[in-house]
Order: sequence, then C-alpha cells, then structure tokens
Amino acid sequence: MDASHVSRHPVFCTVVPPHLLDRIARSEQLRRADAAQRTLEQDALLRTRRSVTTLRGIAPAVGTPVSDDPRRTIYDAQHRTRLPGKKVRGEGDEAGADATVNRAYAGLGATYELFLKGFGRHSIDDSGLALDASVHYGQDYNNAFWDGQQMVFGDGDGDIFLDFTVSIDVIGHELTHGVTQYTANLDYHGQSGALNESMSDVFGSLIKQYSLDQTAQDADWLIGAGLLGPNVSGVALRSMKAPGTAYDDDELGKDPQPATMDDYVRTSQDNGGVHINSGIPNHAFYLVATELGGKAWERAGRIWYDTLTGGELASDADFKDFARLSVAAAVARYGDGGAEHQALQKAWSAVGLG
Repeated sequence: MDASHVSRHPVFCTVVPPHLLDRIARSEQLRRADAAQRTLEQDALLRTRRSVTTLRGIAPAVGTPVSDDPRRTIYDAQHRTRLPGKKVRGEGDEAGADATVNRAYAGLGATYELFLKGFGRHSIDDSGLALDASVHYGQDYNNAFWDGQQMVFGDGDGDIFLDFTVSIDVIGHELTHGVTQYTANLDYHGQSGALNESMSDVFGSLIKQYSLDQTAQDADWLIGAGLLGPNVSGVALRSMKAPGTAYDDDELGKDPQPATMDDYVRTSQDNGGVHINSGIPNHAFYLVATELGGKAWERAGRIWYDTLTGGELASDADFKDFARLSVAAAVARYGDGGAEHQALQKAWSAVGLG
C-alpha cells in the first residue's frame, strides 16, 4: 500500500474507549475524576491534531533487503506530553532497571515476531518499519495509543488503571492498528471502525497466546487482563470469549459489549460504538479458533490476516462484508470441504451474520 492511501484516513486509536473515561470523569472521588478528565482532554487534543496531520509513509529503497530483525527504540516521556521524549533503550541494548521500559521493549518484540513468523510480515508496514514507543506519558494518563507513527503508554492513575505496559495484548492491540492502517485502512466509524478495533483485539490476543505458547483452549481471551486496579470489580477491558462480562463496577459500569447482532448497540458515542460492537466479530473469531483448536494463530489467525491484507476488504466494510470475505479466504487457503470452512460458517451464524 502506498503512503498516499495510508494518509487519507488519519486515525487516533486508544485502548480505553472514551465512553469508559467519560463515566469515570463523573466519579464522586475527585482524584479519579480528575485523572479521567485529563486523559479525555489530552485524547481530544491528540485526536484533533491527527485529523489535520498527514501521515508520511516512508518507502524503502528499491532493492533494499528487509531484515528479519526488529528495530526498537524506547523513549521516556518523563510524564510530559511532548513526544517522543528521552531515548532510554535501543535495539539490542541490555534491560535496565525500569520495568515499564523493559515490558514495552519486549512487547514490541513479541508483536514483531508473531507477524514475521506467523504471517511472513516484516513489521507494521511489511517493509521493516522501525518500532518506536514512549512510556511514562503525561500525568496519571489512563490510556495507551498508536498515533500513526509510534506507540505511547501512560502509567495509569494507579487506582482504576495500572501501567499500560503490563498487558502484552494491549501493546499488540495498538500496534495492530498500524497494520490495519497500512493494509485495509478501515474507516474508524460504525461497523468498519468496530472491525478496526476487532482486528486489534484479535491480533493482540494472538500475540499474548504466541508469547505464552498457549493453545486456543488454554487462552483467557481477555484484552487488558491485569490492567484494572485492585479495587475494580472486573478482570479486563474486554472478553472475546464472553463479551459483556469483562467488568461490572460501580465506577466503570457494566461492560456494554454485545456478543451477537441481536444486541447490536446503536449509538453516536465512541465513533458509533467502535469499542462496543467490536465484541461481535471478536466473539466470532473466538468461536472459530476454539472450534479449530490448537494454536489459534496457525489457522484462525491466518484466515483473519488473509482477509485483512488480501486487498478485497474495503475501507468502509461492514460485518457482513468481513464475514463473507473471511469465508472466501478460508476456502482459498484450505478448500471448501474442510474444518476451516465449516468453522467459519458456524461461527458467523452463531453471532447472527450467517
């Protein structure tokens, strides 16, 4: 994909949705409310900045071989909001005393390794793009995001949210927004936006499973496990196995994600519910992966990757478009009489998209 196509739909993607932060910002506990409000204000500023900034894709020189090794650089924002911050670790450097820096470095590496070894992809852009990340962003910043060029992690407020590098699937989730940006470039609104979010959850979960060498049956299928503070009633931000069950808390409310089209949420918030309705394709992937068994990135993940990168998925695709194309991808790779084709048909029917 050329850089001009990538630049047409600038997207600012965060792992914690704005509707969740909106709710915390109304908390009676002022420290919680203030941290959430600061995060919302910073996200709004960054979102506006992204909407008027053209991404510049850097094309590799013709004939230049692409290395199989990642090129990682971690920066310390030192609780400021100017990026990238001070360089604290480069590719090949030894681990230091800062656990946040080490987790970010390892998470970038795990993401690079899955895309390379699982799908033959060289970094986010498939041309060896350097992976940069800034940690310790802002004051009590309750989010992590991909800004089109690099990863950024907040430390959380230490109360509702903990350090955003603690969940490797969150790192993989945000970097996958970059993969989507360089491939199908799904519009960040409505069902195409929910597909965009779902792609990040799917591959974020696969990156965690790959790093832990888990089978589909062994995986927890949670996004952001370990991210919620000890006083929060919940286990994660989202559950692919059981959308709508990740949390039920006085401050956060109840997880609003649906698992099927019967409960599809129509809303003007969150870009048309991109973080909410992503539960539907998320659950479809979970059903396919567990039906097929084994390592989820080997067959189910391969089908999703083929669909995302195959060139047929339009930027404004809806759930039915993705379901149809994923079935076609399964047939193209595995044939129309196999377990993969049957698992796809069964899963999409189960979520109301047969």
